[in-house]
Amino acid sequence: MGCSPRETEKSKHKKPRRAPFERRIIRSSMWLAVPGLVTSGVLIWLQDWAIESKLALLFAELVICGLIVAALHDQIIRPLQTLANVVGALREEDYSFRARNAVAEDALGELSLEVNALADMLSDQRTRAIEATALLRRVVEEIDVPLFAFDPLQVLQLVNSAGERLLQTPSVRLMGRTAAEIGLQICLAAPNESLVPLPSNNSQTRWLVRRSLFRQNGIPHTLLVLSDISRALREEERSAWQRLVRVLGHELNNSLAPIKSIAGSLYTRISRASLSTDEKQDFGRGLEIIETRADSLNRFLQAYRQLAQMPSPVLRQTALPPLVTRVAALETRLQITVVSGPNVELMADRDQLEQMLINIMRNATEAAMEQIHSNGKQPANPEVIVGWQSTEKEVVLSIEDNGPGLLNPTNAFVPFYTTKPAGSGIGLVLSREIVEAHGGTIELSNREYQRGCKVKIVLPRAIPDPAMLQV
Repeated sequence: MGCSPRETEKSKHKKPRRAPFERRIIRSSMWLAVPGLVTSGVLIWLQDWAIESKLALLFAELVICGLIVAALHDQIIRPLQTLANVVGALREEDYSFRARNAVAEDALGELSLEVNALADMLSDQRTRAIEATALLRRVVEEIDVPLFAFDPLQVLQLVNSAGERLLQTPSVRLMGRTAAEIGLQICLAAPNESLVPLPSNNSQTRWLVRRSLFRQNGIPHTLLVLSDISRALREEERSAWQRLVRVLGHELNNSLAPIKSIAGSLYTRISRASLSTDEKQDFGRGLEIIETRADSLNRFLQAYRQLAQMPSPVLRQTALPPLVTRVAALETRLQITVVSGPNVELMADRDQLEQMLINIMRNATEAAMEQIHSNGKQPANPEVIVGWQSTEKEVVLSIEDNGPGLLNPTNAFVPFYTTKPAGSGIGLVLSREIVEAHGGTIELSNREYQRGCKVKIVLPRAIPDPAMLQV
């Protein structure tokens, strides 16, 4: 078969294959030795010697030339092979090899010096890169903010310990799963710098989503950082309520005092007035109602003033089991069941912690003892169960009741919100303030497989702020 014109043209312009460097060195050495060998051979052959002597001398001359060519080849090729091995080791990120005979004022030695300097520089850069990577990994692990990295297919490539705690799953089970599978699809779809709730987390928690792009091996990745701003929002909300309570308290106190005083004075004057018995009773009941409601409103304001002026906790070493048992024994309407846990101690303000437990257990008892439930039946066995578990860093308290549960858990910690006729809406709010002042968290939820409500309180065993320690 004939070649096409294009293939013929390519073959014409194809460069001839160049001989290897070693062959060219040997060939050049031989060309240098040939003139001398020819000249010496002619001179030896013209001598009046025996033919055996001439042949032996020519053979020795050939051997010597071969040895000289071999030595020249070794002097040129071996250093280059050494340099090639060093460069190959550098390419494989092995920086332990160095070139020999690295001396100045020598062409090959200067090349060896430069290669060795390159190896030292790459080794130093690699050491610094390893140290920087280790530092970055340490910072990522220690930072108390959930951090995730996803590839273009939204497959998880990186997660820190805070992210593991958020998802309640170890990293070995998270890596390689998609954002939809681990419940973070909403964070990748939400606008940047926006607030999102996570379905697997406490419904009261709001997370600020921050996303940024970075490249790894030329492939774009998404870095997702979640910041819990619920506590900051609650701090702002609490400051607003405190300012509102101070203003309302000042204005209402200025009005309640004269109203109560005038009602008392009128009640005294009515008893001496010339009125019929029925008229006196009517006026008396009306003034009594005014005075009673003024007292109730004053107590209401004092309760919220207590919330607005709650002092910072003074931490001391506190044993938890006797504290829980003592608070449970204060409830006389219902015998609270205490499920004994580990004998644990924590740094806490004993008085504030006791007040918080009294509020929670009182609410649980009142919920369990409600006589009429949504189904119109009376509770068979009202019960409240208190227990606790301990880890190395925190204590988890749980208070459960078999009452009607929560219709709207999101409003449980809203000031002034209450479902009880005589409630003030301060008990749970004050309890949350106490827990968060201790560096903990409190969650309210309905029990999963039975009726009733569950309160989960997480308190750190260590000191959240050394300044609060009572010396």
